[in-house]
Amino acid sequence: MNALWIAVALLVAGFAGWPVTALVFRLARTIDDKADAAGKARRAAGDGSAQDPSADVTVDTLPAAPASVAPAGADDQERGQTVDGELTARGGQPPSDATHPAPAVPGQAVPAPAVPGQRILRGGAIIGVLERLGVCLAILTGQPVAIAYIVAIKGLGRFAELKETPVAAERFIIGTLTSMLWAAGTGAIVKVIFLQ
Repeated sequence: MNALWIAVALLVAGFAGWPVTALVFRLARTIDDKADAAGKARRAAGDGSAQDPSADVTVDTLPAAPASVAPAGADDQERGQTVDGELTARGGQPPSDATHPAPAVPGQAVPAPAVPGQRILRGGAIIGVLERLGVCLAILTGQPVAIAYIVAIKGLGRFAELKETPVAAERFIIGTLTSMLWAAGTGAIVKVIFLQ
């Protein structure tokens, strides 16, 4: 009977965690969109909070993408990032989807719409499933130290990508924490309730 509960815990942690993580990403995106809209309203009102270093919304502009990359669709040009199963960071525009309608220096041209750049965090869904399976298994076997190994392997594997792309770093943190909490919670509940 214990093997059945362990199998159920692994299935729930590994595969039911994806919709939970997707929901958290959607919630984070909604919060970011509201913060960006509030920031635009403050800048439009001219209250100076856009220059305040302690403001809630920060904008990191990515370097411009090479000219050899084909332009994106109309909807994608309005955004600094897109999520279609993959996260895409494009150059020349902030990753937080905030836009700058006026140039920073008078007389300087406003940058052209951004073009697609690099796909980031490829393989994230598969890595997430494996991560959740590993974390749940570590909890069920009473080896929580194994979770540190999982985080270390995942962080080292993504280090270069996270260092270069702020959008990827934010998505990595949100996804990792959500996945780990889901898997650890699932493992702990099954261990406490069914495996004692």
